[in-house]
Amino acid sequence: MTGTGPFDELPEDHRERLTALSREVSWPAGTRIFEEGGRADRFWTVLAGTVRLDLYVPGSRPVVVETIGPGQLLGWSWVCPPRRWHLGAEAGGAVRAREYDAAEVLERCARDPALDHALLTYVIGVVGHRLRSTRTRLLDLYGPHGGEGPR
Repeated sequence: MTGTGPFDELPEDHRERLTALSREVSWPAGTRIFEEGGRADRFWTVLAGTVRLDLYVPGSRPVVVETIGPGQLLGWSWVCPPRRWHLGAEAGGAVRAREYDAAEVLERCARDPALDHALLTYVIGVVGHRLRSTRTRLLDLYGPHGGEGPR
């Protein structure tokens, strides 16, 4: 997902309503922002810096499956139960972001079906992109190297 902001595709009034629910936060390099399996009760839009999304691999260090930066959404697991992170996240450098309380956003969406539809359509696009990125990265690391494509 590209652009100057993660919600650029949303109508301006929806962007304004979401921004009103957020606050600015920052993390120094190396900070674990969340752990895979942890409670997903918030999400962020990255303003500056990079965040590495990683996957737990037993007996090994977490495998980085994607790096996101300014203008991208960090976290989508808050959208549906059981609301647990599907990946882990670590600040790749100093990071500034806007933080959103998931419960507040979901409550606002319950009262505003147009916002709900627009936001969830956007988030589903992010989920699809992250799923493809994760699959590609895992195939690079663990897949057969015989040159065969998908079947």
